[in-house]
Amino acid sequence: MEAVIAVVALFFVLFGLGVYATVKAVGAAKRGVDRTITQAKRTVEDTTLRARSLAQPGPVGQLADLRLKLRNSMRATQEALRAGVGEDESLKESLALFEQLSKHGRELDDELRRLEPEPDRAKLTQRLPALRERTERIIKSADSLRWAAHDRARKFAEDDLDTLSAQIDVEAGALRHWTTEPASVWPEAPKPEPTASTGQTWQETPEAHDGEPRGGASRGGASRSGASRSGEEPPKPAITPPSARPTYPWQKKPRPESTT
Repeated sequence: MEAVIAVVALFFVLFGLGVYATVKAVGAAKRGVDRTITQAKRTVEDTTLRARSLAQPGPVGQLADLRLKLRNSMRATQEALRAGVGEDESLKESLALFEQLSKHGRELDDELRRLEPEPDRAKLTQRLPALRERTERIIKSADSLRWAAHDRARKFAEDDLDTLSAQIDVEAGALRHWTTEPASVWPEAPKPEPTASTGQTWQETPEAHDGEPRGGASRGGASRSGASRSGEEPPKPAITPPSARPTYPWQKKPRPESTT
């Protein structure tokens, strides 16, 4: 019984989640369709106003030109502020001011649209200077907010770039630290010192030519070496004779050789 209740509860939960997801999907699709329809209407209206401002001279064409300038300025400012408020919280106040300005812009756009089919062209011509001044004031305020947001974003980008460039210069200098220390990498090898006995270092002794010393080097060389070694002890023989070897107490005495 408990398993059945758990299955039924799970079914209702899944059903509720499915309904919620369906409603959200339908709402998103509806918003997407509405957005597409709004953009299409806006494009058609802008195209119509542009054609009317060029094709119809006089007050009607001037009204269309004022509406087109007003719509372009307000739309560009709205997009700039909404795009920047996600990165800069200080633009929220500017966006709130723009919403108040948008009310005046919409009222002016509605008034200009109502005056387009006005048959009294003389009356319309009298009202055009005031309408143009009002439109220019709204456009000037919108442009001021938009360009201030652009300048603020550009200033932040330049400051960030300056900081990043300084950090990169420091890192590049650290990577090239060897250029400021011209110390020798390989130490010089010590020079060999001459020996006290022969006065020679690494030079080889002249070899014998054809098995004999050169130019009587055996006799003359011995006399020269003897002369150069005056005041020094004579060289000891390599093999000490048995009679001259020292004896030690732990050594056995040599046995006499037998004569038999």
